[in-house]
Amino acid sequence: MRKALLFVFGFYFLLVPDVHAMHVSEGILPWHWAIFWYALSAPFIALGLYKLKAAAGGDMAFKPLVGLVTALVFIISSMPVPVPVVGSTSHPCGTAMSAILLGPSISVIVAACALLIQALFLSHGGVSTLGANIFSMGVMGSFTGYLAFRLLRAARVNMVACAFAAGLCADWATYFTTSVELASGIRGDGPFLPLLLKIAAAFVPTQVPLGILEGAITAGMISLLLRRRPDLLVKMHILKQEEAAR
Repeated sequence: MRKALLFVFGFYFLLVPDVHAMHVSEGILPWHWAIFWYALSAPFIALGLYKLKAAAGGDMAFKPLVGLVTALVFIISSMPVPVPVVGSTSHPCGTAMSAILLGPSISVIVAACALLIQALFLSHGGVSTLGANIFSMGVMGSFTGYLAFRLLRAARVNMVACAFAAGLCADWATYFTTSVELASGIRGDGPFLPLLLKIAAAFVPTQVPLGILEGAITAGMISLLLRRRPDLLVKMHILKQEEAAR
């Protein structure tokens, strides 16, 4: 079974020769907008570093876990998904999963690391647009996904269904924010709202299925941990001890 899955994934990637990045690309935003998004992301990065230091101080295993989740987010957000309708490719983000497991503030750091590596070595996004990409994928994706998960859990919804909703909401929040960033940066003297609607509508054919895919990936990861390592979910305050014992 494992060999069959590896063959399918390998064959799939061989069939996708061109990867069109979906992060905001280098040079797209005017410099003052690029600085604005850096400034908006900076407090969240500072809060994430503070939370990471505090969490790692009391648990030696926490930093390796953050590294593992960062690697997963890097891989997931680098995974091209062909979209034949528009003749392009896109990708899920993985920030809902990291926000559920590590908390939204540390998830911002996870996304920032993945985005920086992609910008420097894969030309996926850019250094000048890193602040905008951190805000859309790291901040909006993480906090929206985490909020959706926690609200549904408070309403006693099944955990796997909560994870699916978190992935869906995080993905769509990321790309709506990206639409806002693009419309703000490239509109010139034109009206903002019509351009925003056009850009958001252009994302719909790709992001509707990708949001569902992201929800499925997030739900699958949480379901796997729930079945194999419920102790990790208890340790990260996602699952109560009495729920894990059932």
